Amino acid sequence: MIKFFLMVNKQGQTRLSRYYEYIDLHKRTILEAEVIKQCLSRTKEQCSFLEYKDFKVVYRQYAALFIVVGINETENEMAVFELIHNFVEVLDKYFSRVKPTKPEFLLLFWFLIKWQKPRRNKPENNIALI
Repeated sequence: MIKFFLMVNKQGQTRLSRYYEYIDLHKRTILEAEVIKQCLSRTKEQCSFLEYKDFKVVYRQYAALFIVVGINETENEMAVFELIHNFVEVLDKYFSRVKPTKPEFLLLFWFLIKWQKPRRNKPENNIALI
């Protein structure tokens, strides 16, 4: 399960963040600072997967943009690694160059993230009115 999704520039500034579990704002700031610092300090020859506290971090760098995804222990790192790449390829196809400052990019990003959550097929109250 994905815990969070971050887009970060080379200066370590978070451009976009989305959390799928509740994390206190103060803890988010600390989490982002520590995870981003670890990702930025790694070389291109090092693995793009790392362990952080009770979860794993998968990241990819595209020019000056880092996409960082936090996942639980049971999630497949390679699947998330490919998900990041496919996401960036789609954005490149529609917006030529991926930049986190374009308004269209922001709209598409939030649309994709919003609809990624699982949906229920069954209504809450299954009452038939006759």
